[in-house]
Amino acid sequence: MYDSANKITMKKLNFLISLITTDNDYQQEQALAAEEMARKLNVGLQIIYAESDAINQSQQLLKAIQAPLGSRPDGIMFEPVSGIGLPQVARAAVAAGIGWVVLNCDVDYTKELRISNRAPVFGITSAHEEIGRIQGHQFRALLPKGGSVLYIQGPSNSLPATQRTIGMSQTKPENVDVRMIRGRWTELSANQAVSAWLRLSTSRKAHIDVIGCQNDAMAAGAKKAFEELTTGEERKRWLSLPYTGVDGIPKTGLAWVQQGLLSATVVVPANTGLAIKMLAQAIQTGSQPPERTLTEPSSYPSLDTLAAKRVERTSIFAVK
Repeated sequence: MYDSANKITMKKLNFLISLITTDNDYQQEQALAAEEMARKLNVGLQIIYAESDAINQSQQLLKAIQAPLGSRPDGIMFEPVSGIGLPQVARAAVAAGIGWVVLNCDVDYTKELRISNRAPVFGITSAHEEIGRIQGHQFRALLPKGGSVLYIQGPSNSLPATQRTIGMSQTKPENVDVRMIRGRWTELSANQAVSAWLRLSTSRKAHIDVIGCQNDAMAAGAKKAFEELTTGEERKRWLSLPYTGVDGIPKTGLAWVQQGLLSATVVVPANTGLAIKMLAQAIQTGSQPPERTLTEPSSYPSLDTLAAKRVERTSIFAVK
């Protein structure tokens, strides 16, 4: 935080991180990465969760910003529940001299705030359209002759969900049809969404070749719904389909691919550790980091490996 003479204070920094929900493996990884970097840099850290409620997130952050001077954080990092990114809360934070970092969401107000305030303001985001493009390529590898994908998206008010869908649409083959339903980034939400879809008379007649999800937790929830709500040959067919997700956390998504529970995922590096490092350096040096920093996703397994495995799997079924 800045003193009245606009010089950098050298006291121990204290940061606040607001994440979307506790019920998501990527959000859990975000928390772990933040805690690890905070320990490394000797930065005080508080992590709070909005529980997927944008109003709740706004109120939580305003409470921290309006706290007595000695109790306010030096910087706030948050992953927005909604795509607008709480612009009024951002203005209140930087007006109070609090650094502001937006995670995994592109907002249109950072340039304005960087010009008119001395507190650091910047964003670090996963390349969400690229994540979607990788998923589109995965669908191509899994369906070389075309087919149909049941695609489980994040919430309609989530910019990352929208960007991932745009990217996927850019690279999926024209002969791959995509049917979309909505989840809320959690295993339970996808389970409920697929359960509702299965109750439709048209769903039982749908010929689906791949279950594609915008994160690994929803892929797990979708598979659980098919396991619980179908029987016999129908159940066997749904569970034999390729399931794909996004996040690639070592203990969940990556492990599930290695165990054969998922066919593929997109590895998305956690960015809270980098955010803490950049924000601490900016406050200590009185500088502004780049307005926008991207972290790069990757396919797991590689697209070539995925295509080879699909050919091998198809050959085995052909022999049988």
